[in-house]
Amino acid sequence: MAQTSSYPQGLAKAAVAVGRTSQLAMGVPFDVALETYAKAVRIGFIRDSILAEAKFARSLGTLEKLTLGPWARQV
Repeated sequence: MAQTSSYPQGLAKAAVAVGRTSQLAMGVPFDVALETYAKAVRIGFIRDSILAEAKFARSLGTLEKLTLGPWARQV
């Protein structure tokens, strides 16, 4: 009987894990965009500017929230 009562709890934990994994997977394109921006700055394609990087990150975060809705990462 102990296994029967723990089954829903185990299922809930699995659902949370799947949800978190999905959330991380959906955020990968946004992480790639940030990494690409950083590499472009490093090799000199984009001028190094803290303000420009912050504006880009803020815009990308807004795009992520608009695109993914409730699945967007929260800071």
